[in-house]
Amino acid sequence: MTDGSSMVAAATLIGDHARAKMLTALMGGRALTATELAGAAGITKQTGSTHLRKLLDARFVAMEAHGRHRYFRIADEEVAQLLEELMSFSVRTGTQAYATGPRDPALRKARVCYDHLAGELGVLLYASLLQRQAFDFNGSAVALSAAGERLITEFGIDARAVCNQKRASCRVCMDWSERRHHLAGAVGAALLTRIIELGWAVRDRSSRVIHFRPNGERALRSHFYLHGVLHEAV
Repeated sequence: MTDGSSMVAAATLIGDHARAKMLTALMGGRALTATELAGAAGITKQTGSTHLRKLLDARFVAMEAHGRHRYFRIADEEVAQLLEELMSFSVRTGTQAYATGPRDPALRKARVCYDHLAGELGVLLYASLLQRQAFDFNGSAVALSAAGERLITEFGIDARAVCNQKRASCRVCMDWSERRHHLAGAVGAALLTRIIELGWAVRDRSSRVIHFRPNGERALRSHFYLHGVLHEAV
């Protein structure tokens, strides 16, 4: 379609309040059941199933069957990127309507964005790596530099294996709460996985929040020199 119809169809799908809540719940990176997603959207399971069929048909979500159970997840990183950018845009333009509450400070400090670290600590981590020349830029394309490969190797990540994945190794993602970039892509995912492996942080089971233990946050700030990070240059 070249007349904008496809964009209208996609916007209509995302623009529905219940479907938007379902997609937001899936941005935590975990696969969820239809019952869990209906609960997140505040609707009945039957109504939720109707919404999920539409999201499946449009390839916004994917479904995996395990025995009698069906699990839904964000279809791919491209969809996750679109949703995160929409969140950022809605905050930037003042169109986002959400209730503030005790969860907000935790979400703003550290949360999972599909499979990588977002929020204040995610933004500081990217800025630190940028300051230490961890990336090579070619237009909008981002890749690990030789210095970046050394940095993540020292952190216990197999740089070659990460960079040989089919997905983009590095991608900058506008953080909706901080209005600055955090790191996505295979490297961003590997960093969050390693942070959790080290026991520095744990994922909240009921939200997108990443809870850093006090010693874990100190270790993160010390290892990546977050205390001296300047605002990112790009």
